[in-house]
Amino acid sequence: MNTLTPREIVSELDRYIVGQNAAKRMVAIAMRNRWRRQQIEPVLRDEIAPKNILMIGPTGVGKTEIARRLAKLAGCPFHKVEATKFTEVGYVGRDVESMVRDLMELGVRLIRDEEAGKVRIMAEKSAEERLLDLLLPASRQAPQSYYPGPLSDVQALPEASRAEEAQSTRDKLRQLWRKGTLDDKQVEMEVTVASPSVEILSMPGMEELGSQFKDMFSKAFPQKKKTRKMKVREAYDILIAEESEKLVDMDKVAEAAKERVEQTGILFIDEIDKICGRSSQGGSGPDVSREGVQRDLLPVVEGCVVNTKYGMVRTDHILFIAAGAFHFSKPSDLVPELQGRFPLRTELSALGKDEFLRILTEPRNSLTVQYRALLATEGVTIEFPMDGLEEVASFAQMVNDETENIGARRLYTIMEKIVQDLSFEAPDRGGETVVIDREYVREKLKDVAEDRDLSRYIL
Repeated sequence: MNTLTPREIVSELDRYIVGQNAAKRMVAIAMRNRWRRQQIEPVLRDEIAPKNILMIGPTGVGKTEIARRLAKLAGCPFHKVEATKFTEVGYVGRDVESMVRDLMELGVRLIRDEEAGKVRIMAEKSAEERLLDLLLPASRQAPQSYYPGPLSDVQALPEASRAEEAQSTRDKLRQLWRKGTLDDKQVEMEVTVASPSVEILSMPGMEELGSQFKDMFSKAFPQKKKTRKMKVREAYDILIAEESEKLVDMDKVAEAAKERVEQTGILFIDEIDKICGRSSQGGSGPDVSREGVQRDLLPVVEGCVVNTKYGMVRTDHILFIAAGAFHFSKPSDLVPELQGRFPLRTELSALGKDEFLRILTEPRNSLTVQYRALLATEGVTIEFPMDGLEEVASFAQMVNDETENIGARRLYTIMEKIVQDLSFEAPDRGGETVVIDREYVREKLKDVAEDRDLSRYIL
C-alpha cells in the first residue's frame, strides 16, 4: 500500500467495483494521506487527524464493498458494524466502544497470521521432526517392522550401529513423507482439547468486564489432552500450528496490533441514517435513544481511549467511514457535533442497466465467473453470451424500478433463479455445455415476468 498512488488505488478498486468514481477517488486520497502522515516528523504527525468520510447512496451500490476492498488492499485492520446494533447506554444493546475492541481483536489476528507466515519455514522443520518421532518410537530407534532382519539381529548390533540404523530409517521415512507416500498412514498423537467456554452475562456498557471474566475463567481451567488417531497429513497441519504458536511472541503481537489499529485501523459504520432523529416526530419516542447513540458515538469518532484486554487503545487516528441510504432522513438530521466529524461526503449514484451489465462481465469475481467455476466442478460448462447478460441486466433494472430498489443485490436473486434448475440437475449432466442466452433467460423468468405480484415475493 505504501507504494500505491491514488490513481493506482482507484485502478485496483476498479477491478472489483463498477462505477462510483467520486467515492473511489475520495477513499484513495484518504489512504494516501495516511502514508503522507507517516512521513512527517512526529511533532506535527500527531496533530494531523484523519478526514472521516460519509458515503450517501441507496443500498446495493457498492458502499460497503469499497471500504472492504480498500482495507484488504491496504492490509490494515478493518471492521464493519451496523449502527442499529448500538443503543444508548442504559438500554438493552451493545456499547459503541465494543466496535473498537472488535477491531483490536481483528488486528491481533492479522498480526499473528503475519508473524506465523514469517516463521513458517522454521515451524515446518520442527513439525517434520515431531512427525518423524510419531512414525518412529520416541527414543528415535526404529521398531522391528522397519528392519529387514529378525529382532535378535538388531539387538546384537553395537549401540553405535543401532543409532546409525535408526538414523538411516528416519532419513528413509523423511524421503517417503516428502514424496507424499505417507499422507494416508494413520498415526496416534496427543491433541489439546478445548476447555468448556464460560459465557458471562454483562450489563449494557460493561461488555469489557464480561470479557475479562470470561478470559479469567478460561485460564483457570487447565488444558486437557487426549490421544487421537489421524492421518499423517492432518497431524502435520496440527503440528505446524502448534510450532508456529511457540515461535510467535504474543506480547509483541499485541503491541504491534495496537500500533497498527491506532495508526491505520478502519471502522466502517453502516446504516448510520437509521440512528438519525427526525424532527417531524417532535423529539419523542424512539428518537430519544437514536440521539443517545449518536452522542455515545461522538467521543469515539472524535478521539478517546478505549479499554481493551490488550491495553488502552486511542481512537484519534482511526479512520471512520460511515454510510447510509438517507431515504427518510438527511445528513443534517445527525447531531451537529457528529456532522462535523465527517467532513468528507460523497454521494454514490444508483445503478442502471449499463452498470448491471458491467458488473456481470468486468469484475474478477463477477457472478458469471463464480457460476462457471461452481458448475465446472460437476463437469458442466456454461456459457454466457452477451445477449443473455443484457437480458439479465434489463430485467434487474425493471424489477428494481417496479419494486424496491436494492441495487446490484438484485442480480444475485435473478441469477440464482436462472440457474436453479441447472444446479439441481448438474450431477446428472456432466460433460454438457449449456448456453444461457436471451431465450434461456426469458424462459426461466417467464412466470415472474408475467405476474408482477409474484415478482415482488420471488425477486
